[in-house]
Amino acid sequence: MAKKDPSFGNPGVFCDNIDLQKWYSFTVTLNDTTFHDYMEDFSGNTDGTGGLVTLTDSNWLMSFVIARQPHFPDQPKNIKVFWGYVLYPDRIGNHIKKKMSECSGEEILEELWYHLKIEDLMTPVMQSGKVVNCIPVSMPFIDSLFMPRAFGDRPFVIPKGSENFAFLGQFTEVEDDCVFTVEYSVRTAQEAVYGFFDCDKEPIPVYVGAHNPIAMMKAAQAISE
Repeated sequence: MAKKDPSFGNPGVFCDNIDLQKWYSFTVTLNDTTFHDYMEDFSGNTDGTGGLVTLTDSNWLMSFVIARQPHFPDQPKNIKVFWGYVLYPDRIGNHIKKKMSECSGEEILEELWYHLKIEDLMTPVMQSGKVVNCIPVSMPFIDSLFMPRAFGDRPFVIPKGSENFAFLGQFTEVEDDCVFTVEYSVRTAQEAVYGFFDCDKEPIPVYVGAHNPIAMMKAAQAISE
């Protein structure tokens, strides 16, 4: 479509450089509470109340997060799950001297235990077979939303001259809004429907917090503390 008309955007910007936009993630299932108990004691956060934990010394730049347990409706009480990802899967690990993209799930966990300095704690769990699985997943387009772009690389929701055709979703142009949110996609649908139909409605206004003096004062206060 973009080849037919420049008003349809330039999608190559968002999908032609996988090495700059890929992550690898991993999902872990354990039949054991040792790791979750340790992280609760270490961080002071019960599961589901803390944010991402990023290992800044990790060559892979590994992060993980522990969701509220049970995470799934039918998850047994003795089963614990958590999720993580790395931003540099093609770098050699600090402990496992391999690229993360070439590692097994067991090796990824060994690298994680190494950075948290809990190898002695978790090795018996690993050897006992209580780690049910660790599944790595390649995510080649995960950062495509945030690739550097120029004005016009994303088409407007309703291209100029369109009477019955609109673009929806994260790769359209919405003034002042930020991608990666559900609200962004919803607003594109609102712009399309309200733009084509006489329903006497306007899309929900975008909140521009950076221009809110109260928000800026609170941010300055937080930085100075």
